[in-house]
Amino acid sequence: MFGNAPRAVWARWLPPDDAHRVPLACRAMLVREPDGRNILCETGIGLCFPPDLRDRYGVTEDRHVLLDELAARGLGPHDIDGIVLSHLHFDHAGGLLTAWRADAPAELAFPRATIWVGADHLARARKPHPRDRASFLPELLPLLDASGRLVPIVGDTVDGLPGWRFHRSDGHTPGLLLAEVPTSSGPVVFGTDLVPGVAWVHVPITMGYDRFPERLIDEKEALFADLVARGGRIFFTHDPKVALARITRDEKGRYGVTDAVDAPADWS
Repeated sequence: MFGNAPRAVWARWLPPDDAHRVPLACRAMLVREPDGRNILCETGIGLCFPPDLRDRYGVTEDRHVLLDELAARGLGPHDIDGIVLSHLHFDHAGGLLTAWRADAPAELAFPRATIWVGADHLARARKPHPRDRASFLPELLPLLDASGRLVPIVGDTVDGLPGWRFHRSDGHTPGLLLAEVPTSSGPVVFGTDLVPGVAWVHVPITMGYDRFPERLIDEKEALFADLVARGGRIFFTHDPKVALARITRDEKGRYGVTDAVDAPADWS
């Protein structure tokens, strides 16, 4: 998760367990639109894996947490009007599927939601490179295609999401899109795997999963400079504690965060 950073450095941020795993979230962001629509940014990992893979990745929950969290807010799967996927790796899109069962095939968990994903990343998912083939769920794309609700995103805006903006990133995986949502407190960017959590706000820190780490660092710097100029915040999908924070820059040019919102939380 920290690329070539020494363990002595990153272990201060996320202490590993006896199996050398660090605590991570797979957090989705629910956007309640002014027109009454409910839009999700990503769906987390869900419960798409059989027990052996859940154990390997340290997925400790035995339920579809996203569905439970939506229910706690009075929403069921039919109430979700749209889902924006930054990319299709299993820990970001697995929650699109119903819980794994040995005696039944996977189904889509959200029966009426429009599914948006970047066109270039969709092409990557259809023909993945051997290096990241295992990051995709082979059963997911056929289900999305059959649903008739999969809409590729081309460019930095989408007709169905007025006011939203998309930042492209190729450092983690080609064609990844970071959704920017306007709020009353300034823009919020869904950080996905460009900025998985607070530790990765340190500009040189990248993941071993990233396809092009040097490009990713340049993309982070450009995004941070833009958000500082506009008073923007980042939503962290993988940070185990912090869901949202404002990006800052000190007198030496180093980026950091302030106004952190602990997870889970509702905010505007």
